[in-house]
Amino acid sequence: MPADTVTAPNAPGENLKINGDRLWDSLMEMARIGPGVAGGNNRQTLTDADAEGRALFRRWCEEAGCTMGLDTMGNMFARREGTDPDALPVYVGSHLDTQPTGGKYDGVLGVLGGLEIIRSLNDLGIKTKHPIVVTNWTNEEGTRFAPAMLASGVFAGKHSQDWAYARVDAEGKRFGDELKRIGYVGDEPVGDRKMHAFFELHIEQGPILEAEGKEIGVVTHGQGLRWIECTVTGKESHTGSTPMNMRRNAGRGLARITELVHEIAMKNQPNAVGAIGHIDVYPNSRNIIPGKVVFTVDMRTHLLDKLNAMVAEFDEKAPKLCEEIGVEFSSEIVGQFDPPAFDEGCVGAVRSAAQRLGYSHMDIVSGAGHDACWINDLYPTAMVMCPCVDGLSHNEAEEISPEWAAAGANVLFHAVVETSEIVR
Repeated sequence: MPADTVTAPNAPGENLKINGDRLWDSLMEMARIGPGVAGGNNRQTLTDADAEGRALFRRWCEEAGCTMGLDTMGNMFARREGTDPDALPVYVGSHLDTQPTGGKYDGVLGVLGGLEIIRSLNDLGIKTKHPIVVTNWTNEEGTRFAPAMLASGVFAGKHSQDWAYARVDAEGKRFGDELKRIGYVGDEPVGDRKMHAFFELHIEQGPILEAEGKEIGVVTHGQGLRWIECTVTGKESHTGSTPMNMRRNAGRGLARITELVHEIAMKNQPNAVGAIGHIDVYPNSRNIIPGKVVFTVDMRTHLLDKLNAMVAEFDEKAPKLCEEIGVEFSSEIVGQFDPPAFDEGCVGAVRSAAQRLGYSHMDIVSGAGHDACWINDLYPTAMVMCPCVDGLSHNEAEEISPEWAAAGANVLFHAVVETSEIVR
């Protein structure tokens, strides 16, 4: 694997860069497929818009001389050959699907940044020992078919294909049926591919890089996650006629636990977060004291011991807070993955590329889950991040600059080409 040095023997020269204008034009052309209502995109997985975006990506890859592979989860693999037929490929990519009110760059930058690597290598007449494969992972967002990172999760052995095929959307449509409907069930068994390394470029989806004035985030870790579904049970009663001292208000239990989650996250800084997300209140009437509240706690950090300690403190204190006010508490973990530490050699290639190219950069922990987090369990993996305006993502107002896109893609280009080994 590449060394953490600016003088790595296979490193491209600092004058070698991608075509930033072409990358930006490609981003804008892809954004015309599945437009949102407020300037972003609604290109949810396995919709007709997703199929159209896939077709455009495939055409671009074939025009760049790549062969396209397709597995049984619909993952797309565009391959540029290397000079050594026995060398394992270096993979690069992300996803083309979006949130219902998504931006133009989340995931898409990583896929088209990978394609730009291929195009630039062709322009420059550069050959690599290892093949390079640009990947579009299916259903990273998980907004139509839960969970997120579904197809890369099957690839990594986290889910069975049968289980994934049986996921249904809000209309009861099955993932497997919709994959077949849009024509993207491949013949290749999912997970059969072997990788020399995997790199993913992504917008930060947070405000840190912009606030720190950095052009590049060198991602050292992903955050581990625990989703805890909680139920607070009290007693429904009339809001006007029930004395305050006789109430068993489940909503008050929610309020106390909301503060507890915030306090636990603040005690475990830096790089720890926690919040209440989904909330269902019963009976959800203006003049009835809530008798039951069901909600989800989301806790994340990049250190496993810290994450486990946060959950343990929550499990100890939440029931007591509810008992003190006469309501009952129960909980169960409904989602989890442990924090990944990305490969030191791949991370080093990203860091040395940023240094070599003169970009301001900093180490960063990814606050969101990505396909790279699953692939990291199998093969050496790293991520590159660029800023996004105000840290806004999963929103049609998501925005980056052409300069940020080019900087991220240039670092990706250097890291991938260094790892692929230039044939001189």
